[in-house]
Amino acid sequence: MRNTPFAGLFAGLASLSLLACGVPNGENTGGPAGEPPLAGATIGGPFTLVNSAGETVKYSDFDGKYRIVYFGYAYCPDVCPNDVGKLMLGYKAFAEAEPDMAEQIQPMFITIDPERDTEAVVGEFAAAFSPKLMGLTGTPEQVKAAADAFKVFYSKGAESEGGGYLMDHSNIAYLMDRDGTPLATLPVDLGPEDIAAEIAKWTS
Repeated sequence: MRNTPFAGLFAGLASLSLLACGVPNGENTGGPAGEPPLAGATIGGPFTLVNSAGETVKYSDFDGKYRIVYFGYAYCPDVCPNDVGKLMLGYKAFAEAEPDMAEQIQPMFITIDPERDTEAVVGEFAAAFSPKLMGLTGTPEQVKAAADAFKVFYSKGAESEGGGYLMDHSNIAYLMDRDGTPLATLPVDLGPEDIAAEIAKWTS
């Protein structure tokens, strides 16, 4: 891959096809009637990261809001731009139907490649999809702590002759409740309309 961010971004958004650069995303398997699929799961927890403006951001800053959380990296050639593109199109569709509720949801993109994904890079990546999407980075230790809290796997691949590399990672989009606990995964393997429906199902 080219050693520049957003490789294949707009082509990926046009096709919205899923190509492999990590492990498969999670699926909602359901639970008792009326109960969120991830009810009781130990996913999510405190983190301290940095936004595109260099400001410290803590998970607790969003208490009282629903959260959409996706871990990936800006230099990803395929899966991340496709997933995030569909995720934010789904959020946009939901926002058009439920604008007041949409204001109570904070979507965030958290890098698993802090070596390359600086504050400016995550900001540019997030802004390419939606002004509502918050890009977050941090030190390797901060990123690992956040990924561990969300049960996210990631691993750096071998470097190419040009110095670029890929990251293997789990591509799961989590919908979290107002207390920061998990409700469901959002179906980035499907389409924006399915994502919008899943957001609507578990927010109120």
